Amino acid sequence: MKHASILKEISITELPGLRIGNAQDEEAKTGVTVLLFDQGAKVGIDISGGGPAARETHLTDPTTADNPINAIVLSGGSAYGLAASDGVMRYLEEHDIGYPTGFARVPLVCQSCIYDLGLGRADIRPDAAMGYAACVDADANTGSPDADNAAHHTPFPGCGSIGAGTGASVGKLYGMTRATKTGLGIYAVSIGQLKVAAVVVLNALGDIYNPQNGQQIAGLRTEDGTGFADTCEELYKLSQRTDLFTGNTTIGAVITNGAFSKAEMSKIASMTRCAYARCINPVGTMADGDSIYAASVGTVPADINMVGTLAAEVMAEAIQRAVLSC
Repeated sequence: MKHASILKEISITELPGLRIGNAQDEEAKTGVTVLLFDQGAKVGIDISGGGPAARETHLTDPTTADNPINAIVLSGGSAYGLAASDGVMRYLEEHDIGYPTGFARVPLVCQSCIYDLGLGRADIRPDAAMGYAACVDADANTGSPDADNAAHHTPFPGCGSIGAGTGASVGKLYGMTRATKTGLGIYAVSIGQLKVAAVVVLNALGDIYNPQNGQQIAGLRTEDGTGFADTCEELYKLSQRTDLFTGNTTIGAVITNGAFSKAEMSKIASMTRCAYARCINPVGTMADGDSIYAASVGTVPADINMVGTLAAEVMAEAIQRAVLSC
């Protein structure tokens, strides 16, 4: 990690008002990761891929009503996995969390999905039960909003083939036989009172590189499986091919306790995209649905240029950990 002398690594659970949980099906190789914002969050988004599977992302548009988002859901299952948000909404409703309409509280939940149907079982995808289970896991990991459960604190399990990263892989130009298994990556830092964290589900068509030295650390494997091939080089050879393998998409979120508006968080999300460009090549193709949420959960004064720059660096480290933890 660059600038380690300035930045202090922290646990993602140290961000105020954020709880995170996972649920997965090991046999089917799919799962859900949920980010819960107990006091709501100002959320923006950057979508750079050509095939996103998403729910309620218009809530992040600066031109829509400025209502706090209650949860961000990251999942497998392609568009089928959007059903996981139903369980998250049920959990939030049970805890009286949501936008007050006068007749009921309606939880505001955004979701993005990866395509992981090619690994494990394609007929089992995240559903409402799995989304609810991820929320329960968030209680166990970081303490429930209910006072009776607040004492039941256990450390968050970290990175790897868990949650939405259970079925993640990269380097899939020629399908799953030459791909590399990846997973969920998490990294968080503080600098003074400011805290910034990144969560990523690494599931790209392209190869993964260490931006510090340019070394390829995951991606398309050679035909004999002894090393890595270059997806870009192979792509250039297939210039007339129109049936690219489509089972991809890298999705993630950055969360900060810096005080920013929804519009400013959208800019921070777009600056965070630099991490994708530094670590993934090719990236943002029509065979990917690459998306990044950016959420503000605090009141610490901070400069948008500094936070956007730091968010990209933190996301790049989370991407590395999504590889090295699997």
